[in-house]
Amino acid sequence: MKAPELDFYYFDSCPYCQRVINVINKHKIKVNWIDIYEDLNALQKLIQITGRKTVPCLFIDGDPMHESSDIMAWLEANVDRLTKTT
Repeated sequence: MKAPELDFYYFDSCPYCQRVINVINKHKIKVNWIDIYEDLNALQKLIQITGRKTVPCLFIDGDPMHESSDIMAWLEANVDRLTKTT
């Protein structure tokens, strides 16, 4: 089974984003990092797709997931099938 593509929308000073980042780093999960303050086009895309500008938001094969606790639980439950960084 192919590992899902993960796009993580965040900004550094967001405490909820930091909780998710800690899980990503702990398990060395490969994600595409998208800082909504550095890439305003990404912020517009987030709003267009989800109707929200809140982060963290993890897109899993294009499907958005909000709420840090939901994202962390999903990452932990799926860690064995996710691509890892080197």
